Amino acid sequence: MANPLQSEDRIPVIVGIGEIVDRPKEIAEGLEPLTLLVEALKRAEQDSGGKLLGEIASLDIVNFLSWRYRDPEKQLSDRLGIAPKHAYYGPVGGESPIRYLHEAAQRIARGECSVAAVCGAEAQSTATKAERGGVNLPWTPFAHDVAEPKRGAAFQKPMAVKLGVFRPVTVYPFYEAATSAHWGQTPREAMAESGQLWSTYSDVASHNPNAWLKRRFRPDEITTPTPDNRLIAWPYTKLMVANPTVNMGAAILMTSLAKARAAGIAEDRIVHVWGGASAEEPRDYLIRDQFFQSHPQNAVLKAIMDLVGSDGRAFDAIELYSCFPCVPKMARRTLGLGADVQPTVTGGLTFFGAPLNTYMTHAACAMVRKLRNGAKLGLLYGQGGFVTKHHALVLSRQAPRDALAQDASVQTEADRHRGAVPDFVTEANGKGSVESFTVIYGRGGDVEHGVVMLRTSDNTRALARVPARDSQTLAHLLNLDRTPVGSSGDIVSADDGVLEWRVG
Repeated sequence: MANPLQSEDRIPVIVGIGEIVDRPKEIAEGLEPLTLLVEALKRAEQDSGGKLLGEIASLDIVNFLSWRYRDPEKQLSDRLGIAPKHAYYGPVGGESPIRYLHEAAQRIARGECSVAAVCGAEAQSTATKAERGGVNLPWTPFAHDVAEPKRGAAFQKPMAVKLGVFRPVTVYPFYEAATSAHWGQTPREAMAESGQLWSTYSDVASHNPNAWLKRRFRPDEITTPTPDNRLIAWPYTKLMVANPTVNMGAAILMTSLAKARAAGIAEDRIVHVWGGASAEEPRDYLIRDQFFQSHPQNAVLKAIMDLVGSDGRAFDAIELYSCFPCVPKMARRTLGLGADVQPTVTGGLTFFGAPLNTYMTHAACAMVRKLRNGAKLGLLYGQGGFVTKHHALVLSRQAPRDALAQDASVQTEADRHRGAVPDFVTEANGKGSVESFTVIYGRGGDVEHGVVMLRTSDNTRALARVPARDSQTLAHLLNLDRTPVGSSGDIVSADDGVLEWRVG
């Protein structure tokens, strides 16, 4: 039952979910992202049992990376025959589907609209195969005159780019090493936790009909390097990273409780939005105070616990964003959950698939199904960038006690905990201690080089290379039984002007 103090036309509810997975037999038969969106929205309307597509007044589209369109929000509106007052195509960000759902709910709560849609799609599998095979796809022409969306590398320092630590797969390892050392784990223990966690994600994906990879993997299969599961950046193997080479679309339809009932939507289809929280780190990861926790993540998850009046154990359905293991490992500790946490209702970005920015749109669909099938309280936690942008949302079959809050930012709380940030330098000598590190591998499995994040003797921060030929220092970094974090070594300047570090 709704709270009698709230007007039903100001209570936002999710009423429809739609997903599509495209596995074309021929490359040219693959569906483009806009077509996937249309189909996902039609399926969401069908799922709701009402007729809502023609009344969409708020439309949010998650950023595409597999194909580039000019004004995709207008193109999609034209295909649907609608003219929404709010039509938005947003920037890159894995947290963005949760943010859009939250903002759409807030619009309904303000009375600005009564029907809203959030949708996202990618066709990276087809696009990649077409490029490799020289196949011209019969899609909307690629918008070459539209600027490429800004991604993580655009915000990083030149030295990070030069050393190859400007992509997610080479930056998240810094958090992996720093967090495990902070928690008192050996690298072997940290790897075991990652393997078990990822195996749990794979198990859920194996039962999800929309998953790209429907197979349960054992923990050792995930963490052990093989020719088919090569190391990419220590400690991550291929099965520990997100898989963007998929074709998927998803959509969520939201309306007011009054509108849902007027449209004849069954009560057992309705899921309430209780509220959420958001916060961010600086885009340049090298100007953060440390790497063993995320202050915005902590602030967001603690705000969620305050919202429900309990720790993470209040939730019987959880989705912890899973681009790399360190993210849900950090989140489950903040939530007060043990290593036996059930971290997903979807299957994770490795196994379900990672349609780039829109995984959490699919996670929201999976969460709605879970709640409709008996779960009472659901947590959706999305993350974007390099542990940069954080947004969480609480869903329930039960109506909330209070009206939806309009201010969801907990940025002030996150910033309050931020410590002093060391100056970043590209020139240094003497001793340097390891703040964090990774080792980057080539496709053949050979080490390309290591990268250590250092604190110098005067407490500045630097990035330094460990050459592939320095087997002694690499062995020190890759020791499974003792973390190198905190160890000291010599900083020298190489002939190309890049700092190098060797264990001393």
